[in-house]
Amino acid sequence: MQLSESLSDDDHVRRKEARITMLGVIGGVGFFEEAFKNTEGEEIDTPFGTTHMFLSENIAFVPRHGIQSNVPPHKINHRANIIAFRTKGISKIIGVNSVGSLKTDISPLSILIPHDYINFWNIATYFDDKIVHIVPQLDENLRQMLLSLSEKYGLEVVKNGVYIQTTGPRLETKAEIKMLTSFGDMVGMTMASEATLTKEMEIAYASICSVDNYAHGITDEPLKSETIIKNARENSIRIRDFLFKAAGEFE
Repeated sequence: MQLSESLSDDDHVRRKEARITMLGVIGGVGFFEEAFKNTEGEEIDTPFGTTHMFLSENIAFVPRHGIQSNVPPHKINHRANIIAFRTKGISKIIGVNSVGSLKTDISPLSILIPHDYINFWNIATYFDDKIVHIVPQLDENLRQMLLSLSEKYGLEVVKNGVYIQTTGPRLETKAEIKMLTSFGDMVGMTMASEATLTKEMEIAYASICSVDNYAHGITDEPLKSETIIKNARENSIRIRDFLFKAAGEFE
């Protein structure tokens, strides 16, 4: 689909008329269940498929893995998720992303604000039929807002890091992780796709990464899914509370 066809005339009108004060948030299972599970959402039809959005006073939230929390990472409809925000006139999005640490000094239950990313595989794009070379990057102004507000509201964060996106749905082998440690600080399966698509849509995007585990082989302790889930839920509460306190200040 051509990018010019991705928004209807009505969508453009809604974007123009919208008062762009809401903060967009994309989160995973833990964030969704803690914050919006019992909230009535809105189904949004886009040229790339249907997604759902949930609204609070200051936050427009899209559950990355669907309202049933059952969409695996390699099947996420990133294009529908991102364009849903655009049709609502939202100009800033925070991704809450789960990661595994590639460094021993970035321990599980840390929260990290990445400054860059690596994604050589299965790159998401809206430009299927047109040659467009964007300059991919996280929005530094929004990232600095995150850092400033995290300090104001007492959320301890690691201030820099390189995110490496793999395809999923499986975790990485020890050999893969050994290679990745030379290039990045954390590994995940979602953030880079969101960052690239928001850049194409001219929406500011930054990420809060929940460090839920050491990546495979970083320590001798075996990976356990129940531990990863436990850490993700614990961090999601901290991140949720921070975003609900700070959302009105992302001007």
